[in-house]
Amino acid sequence: MRIFPAIDLVGGKAVRLYQGDYDRMTVYNDDPCVTAADFEACGADAVHLVDLEGARDGGTPNLATVRRIVENTKLFTEIGGGVRSMEVVEQYLSIGVGRVILGTAALTDEAFLRKAVDAYGEQIAVGVDLRDGFVAIRGWREQSEMPALRFLRRLEEVGVKTVIVTDISRDGAMRGTNTGLYRMLTEKLSLELVASGGVSTIGEIETLKALGLSGAIIGKAYYTGAIDLRRAIEVAK
Repeated sequence: MRIFPAIDLVGGKAVRLYQGDYDRMTVYNDDPCVTAADFEACGADAVHLVDLEGARDGGTPNLATVRRIVENTKLFTEIGGGVRSMEVVEQYLSIGVGRVILGTAALTDEAFLRKAVDAYGEQIAVGVDLRDGFVAIRGWREQSEMPALRFLRRLEEVGVKTVIVTDISRDGAMRGTNTGLYRMLTEKLSLELVASGGVSTIGEIETLKALGLSGAIIGKAYYTGAIDLRRAIEVAK
């Protein structure tokens, strides 16, 4: 299982939101490249980036910061947030990003989703953010009427390979990850699932690995020191 330490970007800075609330933001580092270098020093081989301004407003407002991370580390880089056109996908891939994550557009624009997957295959992933069993969109500000499992099965049919599943209620709350959700999904789906939201102990890393997840994203638990990144990476191997 691969560990993806996370950097959320706003204004070129590394930040964290509490449950997607832009009014409850903590700035952890003015230079995300320093954070990415620390991930690498701890043994990470990948980084999960989210352009929070892109998620809210669209576009690639933190593209220059993403480019610096790609150019100054050897980390496999994946990014999501505001990816709603082939132009944005191509912008990220052209600077060396390894995987681009579609979010809102994967639900609202199936033609775009299919076009991206057809063109770039495994370089396209989908981020599925869940609240009360339904898919949330537009930076978690809107609740769709799409049940989670139905949407995930649709992604399978389209040919998506990797899906990052976030339980919004657990994100940034340090209440543990929703292992019951991931157990259910691994039993019903053939997707490569990456757990996101609330991963905060080594024991949870062990459980997610045992469930067969392909990856886990560690966010706030790294920044607060609740989880030792080196140890998490060792346990996940």
